Amino acid sequence: MKLLAYPLSLVYAFFFLLTLLIFHPIQWVTHNIIGYNAHKKTVVYLQFWLMRCLNILGTRFTFINPHNIPTDQPLIIVANHQSMYDIPPLLYYMSKYHPKFVSKIELGKGIPSVSYNLRHGGSVLIDRKQPLKSIKAIKDFAQKISNNNWSAIIFPEGTRSKTGHPKPFKTKGLQTLITHMPNALVVPITINNSWKILRYGKFPLGLGVHILFKVHKPLTTDQLNTPKLIKKVEQIIINDIQHESK
Repeated sequence: MKLLAYPLSLVYAFFFLLTLLIFHPIQWVTHNIIGYNAHKKTVVYLQFWLMRCLNILGTRFTFINPHNIPTDQPLIIVANHQSMYDIPPLLYYMSKYHPKFVSKIELGKGIPSVSYNLRHGGSVLIDRKQPLKSIKAIKDFAQKISNNNWSAIIFPEGTRSKTGHPKPFKTKGLQTLITHMPNALVVPITINNSWKILRYGKFPLGLGVHILFKVHKPLTTDQLNTPKLIKKVEQIIINDIQHESK
């Protein structure tokens, strides 16, 4: 299986880069000339094709969302983070909620299409070396999300879990979102198996991975005080993570 992974990874890398390069100028046009809704649709199509690129590796996606989550109030989507391959399905399957990311500032440049969307699509880029400035940026971001009834996606682990085992939540950013979005629903999502695409490292990529997303029942921000609410969300997510070593 690993031997086959080498040529398929090269094919995947070609189509992945080609997709990013094709959608970059399309994003520029829709953002600067047509407007928000056109740019949003472009981003959704981008995620669709990035997922199709992953199909080259035999990657499959299952997104379980049994809840009738309203679209007329803001959401705080909280998920564990296993790899960069978490992101296209989240953006695609949750697209009707206008998802925007709390992301590290390093991703705001250098990656065609991805960096452009992070800079111009409504997300917030934070510099983890400047915590006070980051908190201010998240406060402004929370206000924008609330005003537009969008959703904020945050990975509180702060970095990817390379083995699937979750890291402890770093709570400051999530706490800031909850404090400044009192009318939001908090939506926990558990992600399983995406780390397996990087089981060999960056090259070759893992084949035949089945990435599972499970959306849990939304919580209101007034159910518990903020620290207890964050702890409950963390526990909900962790309890559904599959602990595998292979």
